[in-house]
Amino acid sequence: MSSREDILARVRAKLGAAAGDAARRAAARAVLAAPAAGPRPALAGDLVARFRAKSEAMASTVDVVATTAEVPAAVARYLAGRGLAPRAVCWPELAALDWAAAGLAVEARAAGGDDATGITGCFCAIAETGTLLLVSGPQTAATTSLLPETHIAVVPVSRIVPAMEEGFARLRAEYGEDLPRAVNFVSGPSRTGDIEQTIVLGAHGPYRVHLLLVGRG
Repeated sequence: MSSREDILARVRAKLGAAAGDAARRAAARAVLAAPAAGPRPALAGDLVARFRAKSEAMASTVDVVATTAEVPAAVARYLAGRGLAPRAVCWPELAALDWAAAGLAVEARAAGGDDATGITGCFCAIAETGTLLLVSGPQTAATTSLLPETHIAVVPVSRIVPAMEEGFARLRAEYGEDLPRAVNFVSGPSRTGDIEQTIVLGAHGPYRVHLLLVGRG
């Protein structure tokens, strides 16, 4: 027994808590499995349209493609339209797309400090706020959305959910107790108003966030 375990065991013994540990753990798991829902605003209308409107209000730009195969051409148009280099890094799940045919040099790896454009997918997207929910992991490096000046996210419309409650519910359903180390929420480009309350984009992350909605023609 380590010193920490010894101390905790003594505390439990003094509190008479040891016998009730299993019951408390079971009660905590029950609460997590069926969390109580608080008051929520009603979301009327089309979730995809609302997600797009809220994203654009947060200074993201949005494009729409019918299939994932069209993503490389859409990325090429976006980069060329802004005079950006046709190079990027991407999550491995996007590596099989035909980037070369679109005139792009795309490497499937985590972003480093010298990478200007990062291309990711998303775990899901929140219609209520125009927010991406990204999970970190070996195949979904957080640096790819955080370090480059330009973040391009591929968003299947089937992964758009009404609000964060549904996002967390989907996270629990798909990951169970083996949750990712980190969950990042992205609502448009990085910004700060620390200096004289003047909004400055790109202060702590990307200057640009471009969303490619897939599956809505």
